[in-house]
Amino acid sequence: MKNWINRLLSGADSQAGAPQGAAAAPDESSPDAAGDGAGIDALYYGWLAGPATFEAPAETERQIFDQISHFTQNPAIAAELVPRIPELIPKLLRSLRDENVTTGELATQVAEDVVLVAEVLREANSAYYRPMTPIKTLDAAIMLLGQNGLRMLLARVAFRPVIRMHESGFARRAAPLVWNHSEKCAVAASLMAPGVTADIFESCLAGLMQDVGLIVAFRLADRVCPNGKVPASAAFGVELLARSRLLSGVIATHWDFPNNVAEAISQAGEPDGSPLAQALGQGDRIAKLRILIDAGLVGEDDALVNEALNGFQRRCLGKLSKLES
Repeated sequence: MKNWINRLLSGADSQAGAPQGAAAAPDESSPDAAGDGAGIDALYYGWLAGPATFEAPAETERQIFDQISHFTQNPAIAAELVPRIPELIPKLLRSLRDENVTTGELATQVAEDVVLVAEVLREANSAYYRPMTPIKTLDAAIMLLGQNGLRMLLARVAFRPVIRMHESGFARRAAPLVWNHSEKCAVAASLMAPGVTADIFESCLAGLMQDVGLIVAFRLADRVCPNGKVPASAAFGVELLARSRLLSGVIATHWDFPNNVAEAISQAGEPDGSPLAQALGQGDRIAKLRILIDAGLVGEDDALVNEALNGFQRRCLGKLSKLES
């Protein structure tokens, strides 16, 4: 995976290339420090863990955190716990940076993978893009998605096996749930990007990448905890999410992601973070609230939503309800 991220990002579109359906930049002030971030994380961890929890002794929690710390210091070993990105994806992403590439040329490359063809057609016909009539050809689908839309779709396709392919334990149960968050976070972060002058595609990549460390953390927890369960403590969950984000950042650096993307993952949610970190932090919060609302754990008009999000961010929250997993 090394180096291809830098190559594809060197030609990424600027904010002017926002994907179709993206809202205009917000005119309200962003309440980055508002809302109960720890409370949202605690609820999110509870949703992730579901019934697969136990009352773990402090020693068990400490062992998990020690392992995460060890792997954070050894990102090459941590990266071995997740699969690599399929080779076709970097090839397509490199083509997307070429301003002279034609829709037909892109369609020819996409057509090399029948799964990718299905993904592109499915995306173009989704409620997110809302085509007037069903899209039936690759050329039409690619024209509708546009360069940024196709680039972000390919990034999602590339990351799916990284997040979802696990063979046993709690990590296997959690993987599709974590991927649900990854997709929503990537879209939300890309929608937040123009308002904080962050790059749209970098925001998408950061959103997809930030959960890689969480999957590694759950695989480490499987080594310590019995019967595919994790500690039930909400405080443990909040700390686990924070530590796993740092792990994602060092894995991103190991995989040769640009420094600003890796740093944004580590700084997400910090009030003095970079514009990219702000976009990611906002996207992460919006994605988690969307999941909690859909799960019936938080209401659309809940104070937690109103305090955590401004008007523009709530519109993004609504848009995520149309994102198909």
